[in-house]
Amino acid sequence: MRVSTVLTGAALAAAFVAPALAGTLDDVKQRGVVHCGNPPNIPGYAFTDDKGERRGFDIDQCKALAAAIFGDPAKVRLTAVGPRDALATLATGGVDILTHRMTWTFNRDNGGGIEFVAPLFFDGQGFMVRKSANIKSATQLNGASICVAQGTTTELNIADWFRSKNLRYSIVTFAEPDEARRAYDEGRCDSWSNDLGSLAARGLGLKNRDEHVILPEAISKEPIGPVVRQGDSQWMHVARWTFNALIAAEELGVTQANVDQMRASSTNPEIKRLLGVGDDLGQKLGLKADWAYQAIKAVGNYGEMFDRHLGPNTRLGLSRGLNALWTNGGLMIAPPFC
Repeated sequence: MRVSTVLTGAALAAAFVAPALAGTLDDVKQRGVVHCGNPPNIPGYAFTDDKGERRGFDIDQCKALAAAIFGDPAKVRLTAVGPRDALATLATGGVDILTHRMTWTFNRDNGGGIEFVAPLFFDGQGFMVRKSANIKSATQLNGASICVAQGTTTELNIADWFRSKNLRYSIVTFAEPDEARRAYDEGRCDSWSNDLGSLAARGLGLKNRDEHVILPEAISKEPIGPVVRQGDSQWMHVARWTFNALIAAEELGVTQANVDQMRASSTNPEIKRLLGVGDDLGQKLGLKADWAYQAIKAVGNYGEMFDRHLGPNTRLGLSRGLNALWTNGGLMIAPPFC
């Protein structure tokens, strides 16, 4: 999801940078927990289950980071923040990192005092319609009313795309994504637009999901990933390489189930380096030698994390698509561990 508000001004710039200068990793170690910001309630990504436990793809990213630092995925404090407040919460030091379905954009990456760690989910904006409308393509939405959430670039994407197709439309805006979904469900607009992953997730809240369909087009590119404050390269590298380790583990065949065996007996030099056998890559990050082993042991590799929360056997039923490994035609790739 793209939040269009860009935080500017000397005071806010200072607010972004000041917490990072203290050394986030040192603060985290002294505190004993990672403060991690997540979306309030998106099935599959970040939600509270019937036992009151926070779960999801974005939550597992936080647990992996805590495991890499402390050897314990439970040493994390999860803070649910809405999209409009997320960047301000990070800026003022309320969280150490956001795993919040934030899209990496030019304006966010320049002048806002934040940095994107790496894309961990590739998405695109799409449309949901009622099956009874017999619409098979977004090009058939000429004259349609479209429900969207405020505070994102959803409206700009729609304007650009409809203009390029010489199509008419009208926008109906709401304060929060779930309000837009409810309005669409109540028949107050012909279509509902959001990132495709969010449509699949939030669409589970429709009164009768089987009566609706997501159209095939993606009208934008949305590289989504964790966000940290600018100015703390050590913390950026801790986060980046922890998530790279999960991607590399999948490519190397290291899983949550076999990571102990791999650590004990693998002869593959890169696997040994990844898992802290012989070479100690962790010292360059300010972590223990087994940091990557601990992260994989806690949540599994990237593919396991995806399949557990988002994949074909979940309620969301998403295919890997662009989120497959580069060796399988996707965009997921980690730099070598050497």
